[in-house]
Amino acid sequence: MSQVREAAVAGQFYPESKTELLHEVHQLLDRGTSVREVINALGVIAPHAGYMYSGAVAGALYAQIEIPHKVIVLCPNHTGMGEPLAITSEGSFRTPLGEVRIDQELAEALKKAFQLLREDPAAQLREHAIEVQLPFLQAIQSELSFVPITVGAGQFEVLTALGVVMAKAIQDCGEPVLIVASSDMNHYEAEDETRIKDAMAIEQVLGLQPKGLFQTVQGQKISMCGVGPAVAMLTAALRLGAKSAELVKYATSGDVSGDRKRVVGYAGIAVK
Repeated sequence: MSQVREAAVAGQFYPESKTELLHEVHQLLDRGTSVREVINALGVIAPHAGYMYSGAVAGALYAQIEIPHKVIVLCPNHTGMGEPLAITSEGSFRTPLGEVRIDQELAEALKKAFQLLREDPAAQLREHAIEVQLPFLQAIQSELSFVPITVGAGQFEVLTALGVVMAKAIQDCGEPVLIVASSDMNHYEAEDETRIKDAMAIEQVLGLQPKGLFQTVQGQKISMCGVGPAVAMLTAALRLGAKSAELVKYATSGDVSGDRKRVVGYAGIAVK
């Protein structure tokens, strides 16, 4: 019997009720819709805070993105549980909108090609950073399957190796696969400082510079929790032919809370 990973943060990061969640997600997506053409992205960086804070950025991003049937979602490891590079290759994740099937074929291909990827569902038991992406993806793509990867490793060479493996698996897949790097930006500094730091990191992403992003985040002490997923995604996207990146929306928690002394930054970026 396939294992179902139950929702861990429903009722906290987003509504627990299916009706309320669907209403909120569609509101955030509708608010993000503009006259711009839909982006056929190879990868995205999407925030993962509670919808109250980062939902407007996530909604603006996902409203612009063509969501294929298959998605790889990378996230940092906030809980410290599980392997440094943990993958779940069978079963499903449940949200109030229903179950999302794990793409076993794609997951197994990734695991086989990269020995550092270890099967370990424990890494996702209490982790919110993939779970909060799923309702947006579910609302747009009813035939969704995905591969969850938790990135606790921090070595640049390991992250780029993961990116190379993802690119090859996607090429072999024979159909579009979107890579979602789940990440918030700088954490818990003053608004002005956070915006300066985030601008430096975003500049590297927009320049399609995975090494530049990694070095900037380290050198400037930017507390971007998903830099690992972002480096791996950028590496894969470049090998898949990425030519540009677009900042769809940026905001901070201060835009909602009014507290400008201690904020978290959120960026929605499409790589195409």
